[in-house]
Amino acid sequence: MSGGSAADPEAAYYQAVEEYFVSRRGDPLFLSNADWHRVRKWREAGLPLRIVLRGIRDALDAHSHGWSRDRPVKSLAYCAPEVEAARERWERALALGREDGLEASGALRGLADDLDRAVGLGPKAAATAARIGRELRQRAEGRDLAEVSAWLTEREAELLEAIRAEEGPTREAAIAAEVDQALEPYRKRMPAKVLAQLKGESMARRVLEAHGLPRLSLFHLGGER
Repeated sequence: MSGGSAADPEAAYYQAVEEYFVSRRGDPLFLSNADWHRVRKWREAGLPLRIVLRGIRDALDAHSHGWSRDRPVKSLAYCAPEVEAARERWERALALGREDGLEASGALRGLADDLDRAVGLGPKAAATAARIGRELRQRAEGRDLAEVSAWLTEREAELLEAIRAEEGPTREAAIAAEVDQALEPYRKRMPAKVLAQLKGESMARRVLEAHGLPRLSLFHLGGER
């Protein structure tokens, strides 16, 4: 999987972590199943790719200057403490409303505008989108944004449920077939649980994109997948 661009945007997150870690540690071995599951947990936690790579960089930079620098780093587990430290710094910045040029209040208002412009929604989904849009604008005016990522995840799931209920199983099956084809190159490389996560996220993106909607998260803004 190393050496080329990922055909599926969600898989690109995993591929970028693998390629960066492998290139930095100078070892041709790829990720183990345990490593893939660790990346899946970072992804499920909503950690942007840049934060994960920042933590890996910090860990490997420290290792290269440490007393054990002649011992190879064999697993992403070595980098986990630094990734967690990078996560804590990111979450503190996000709670204050700004991180790496992302102004959270403005981003929430932008998501609300996207919901207002959604196309082709059924009555239930349209009503759900309108309500979430109103709630987003209220949240955008608040000062405490620490819990906004989890809240957005819940609202996205609610909107997806409404859309799928109105579109029916035939449309869902067609999207699933498209995603299975896109993820075929990864089937022999990744554990089943990781592939299931990728499939769920890819399907969510495709369902929303069909209605002109982005994923409802700060994590996905600015082209971050």
